[in-house]
Amino acid sequence: MPKFAANLTMMFNEVPFPERFAAAAKAGFEGVEFLFPYDYSPAEVAGWLKANKLKNALFNMPPGNWAAGDRGMASIPGREKEFCDGVAKAIEYAKALGTPTVHAMAGLLPPEADRDTHRVTYVDNIWYAAKELGKHGLTLVIEPINTRDMPGYFLNLQSEAHAICKEIGEPNLKVQMDFYHAQIMEGDLSMTFKNNFAGIGHVQIASVPARHEPDEGEVDYRHIFKLLDETGYSGWVGCEYRPRGKTEDGLGWLKEMQ
Repeated sequence: MPKFAANLTMMFNEVPFPERFAAAAKAGFEGVEFLFPYDYSPAEVAGWLKANKLKNALFNMPPGNWAAGDRGMASIPGREKEFCDGVAKAIEYAKALGTPTVHAMAGLLPPEADRDTHRVTYVDNIWYAAKELGKHGLTLVIEPINTRDMPGYFLNLQSEAHAICKEIGEPNLKVQMDFYHAQIMEGDLSMTFKNNFAGIGHVQIASVPARHEPDEGEVDYRHIFKLLDETGYSGWVGCEYRPRGKTEDGLGWLKEMQ
């Protein structure tokens, strides 16, 4: 059976973030992930994990000014210093939390942007981040995100992401496959996963099109979970979905799996 990590940014929003760790553990999760831990000290977050016997599967590097609309900066020329500072901060948190994998968001392309210029910046920054994380035994992942939820995002397709990873060539650089984004952009989920299995470092799930619990919509997650087992995927499955109502009321799918 896959290992499921509750996404505490989207799930258990009935309580403040520090209380979501206990709520996830009580609900039966052994792992958690979240977008950003930086509003709290590394020691605080590590304490919540330890107190609830949880593993942290993943978090994102600093994205820039999220409230102002930033969605990462890895592909944004002129922000290389800020990106590098974010790499160092992410490493600090990952080491304190025992987090094996960190995600670097690519950023949004400005209107009329020269994509080739942004790609050069992106490859250089991701190469740097992978090298730095590799010094500490950490994995870096990049994630294609669909253009419906995040118009203008630099990286949209699994094939693009895997090509960039191969171009950079760092062994700790992998692709994050969110089946929600992949279904919207590409479909053919089973073959996409199988064909790229060696390069996938983390997976996430949500229903399509509503991004709710994985027990509705056009993706058959019973099939996907069986596929993960059959291929020998041993990483975490991040539950990055928006509950239809109270989080606990929508966890029948998890109880069925367990």
